[in-house]
Amino acid sequence: MPSSIVWFRQDLRLSDNPGLYEASQNGEIFPIYILDDVNSSSFKMGGASRWWLHNSLKKLNATLNNKLNVYQGDSKEIIIKLLQELDINAVYWNRCYEPWRIRVDSEIKAILKKMGLDCKSFNASLLWEPMNILKNDNTPYKVFTPFFQKGCMKGMIPHQPLPKPQKLNLIKDAKNSIEIDDLKLLDSIPWYVSMKPYWDIGEEGARARLNEFLEKGLRNYKEGRNYPAKEHVSRLSPYLHFGEISPHQVWFAVQDHCVDDPMSLGDAACFFSELGWREFSYYLLYHFPDLPQKNFQNKFNHFPWLTDSEALKAWKTGRTGYPIVDAGMRELWQTGYMHNRVRMIVGSFLVKNLLIHWHHGEEWFWDCLVDADLANNSASWQWIAGSGADAAPYFRIFNPITQGEKFDPEGDYTRKFIPELSHLPNRYLFQPWEAPESILKEAGVELGATYPKPIIDLAFSRKRALEAFKSLPK
Repeated sequence: MPSSIVWFRQDLRLSDNPGLYEASQNGEIFPIYILDDVNSSSFKMGGASRWWLHNSLKKLNATLNNKLNVYQGDSKEIIIKLLQELDINAVYWNRCYEPWRIRVDSEIKAILKKMGLDCKSFNASLLWEPMNILKNDNTPYKVFTPFFQKGCMKGMIPHQPLPKPQKLNLIKDAKNSIEIDDLKLLDSIPWYVSMKPYWDIGEEGARARLNEFLEKGLRNYKEGRNYPAKEHVSRLSPYLHFGEISPHQVWFAVQDHCVDDPMSLGDAACFFSELGWREFSYYLLYHFPDLPQKNFQNKFNHFPWLTDSEALKAWKTGRTGYPIVDAGMRELWQTGYMHNRVRMIVGSFLVKNLLIHWHHGEEWFWDCLVDADLANNSASWQWIAGSGADAAPYFRIFNPITQGEKFDPEGDYTRKFIPELSHLPNRYLFQPWEAPESILKEAGVELGATYPKPIIDLAFSRKRALEAFKSLPK
C-alpha cells in the first residue's frame, strides 16, 4: 500500500487541510511535525507562541489518535533521513510564506525531485496567494485598497473549504519520533498560567471562537471593533496563524451567517476587509522579504531614533503613567493578546512619543503575542511607524488621553488591567495627574507610588516627533 508523509506546520487541523486531504486519497499517511529552530534562526518563535504551539500540538496529536510523529532540528535533514529509512512514495505539505520557509521548501523540493518522489504543496492559509496578484505592469501592489479591491476581489474568489478526510490510515514512527514534551516549548518558570483561562486552543476551540464571534460580535463589528471593552473583535488571529482554522472556513462561515442575518452584511464587508489586511501583510513579506529588518521607505533610514532603556522598560511593563497605554501592555502580558485599537495606541506611543525604533516594539510583540506572525507583526509595526507600505502618515500621533476617553468611555477595559485606578472617576481616569489630591486619596491612588507619573510630556513629545519627521529627506 503506498504511503506518504504529511508535513504539518502552520496548518494544525484536519478539516480544510489540502495536503492532508490529498494524501488521504492515496494510501497510508506518515504525519510529521518538525520544530525547526535551525533554519528559522532569529525568527524562531517567541515564548507566548511556543506555549500556544505546545498545547495545539497536543490537541492535534489527540485527533490523530496519538500518531503524530514529532522531531526537532533541520527540516531538510530530518525529511531526508525519514525518506532513507521508510518506504515513502510522496511528500505533501501546505505552503508557508516566511522567507526562510520558502528557501527550505525549495531546497527540499529539489532534493525530492532528484529522488524521483512525488512532492506536492498546497495553499491552506491564504485566501489569495501573493505570487498570483500583480498590477497590470507586473509589479506588486504597495497600497492596500487597490490590492484588495482590484487584485483580490476582482480575481479568483475564495474556494469552499474542504471536508475533514473520512478515513486516515496513520503510521507511527516508534524509533525516531519524540514526545511533544521533549520539544521543551514551555519555560521552567510557568509565567504563561495567566493566559490559559483566555483561550481554548486547538481546532475545536477555533470553531467555537468563530461561532461565538458570529453570534455576539459580527453585528455592529464596523463600529464596535474600536472599543476594547466590547466583544466586537473575532480574536481569531492566533487560530489563523497556527492554522487551527483556515481563512476560507472563516470567510464562508461569515457569508452563511449573513444569509440568516442580512443586517450584518455591512459589518461582514468590514470584517472581510480586515482579513484583507492580513493577506496584504503576507503579500508584502513575500514580495519584499526584508520587511522585518529594513524600512520599507528608505528615507526612514535617516530617522533620529533615541536609545532610552528606562522608557522602553516602562513601556514593556505597562508603567508609562498613561493608563490606556499601560492597560494594553498589561493585557498583552496577562493574556498574550492585545485589542487592535490599543495596539495602534501603544505602538504610536513607543515610536512617536518616545522616539524608540519600531524594531524594539516588533521584538517585544514577537515574544509576548500568541498570534505573533512575521508578516503581520512586521507590516503592522512599519505601518504605525510611518515607514511601511500604505503606512499611517507620520504626523498621525495617537493621543493616549483622548483615545482612552473616546474608545473606553466607561473605563471598563482600563480598570480591568489597571485595578489600582479602579476607584478613580472617569473624568480623571486617563489623566490621573490632573485629579485633585483629595480625589486621588479617596481613590487610593498615590502617583509615583501606587501608579507611576507620566514618563514624558505629550505636547513636548509630539512636537519633537514632528520635528524629527521634518528632518527626513523628501
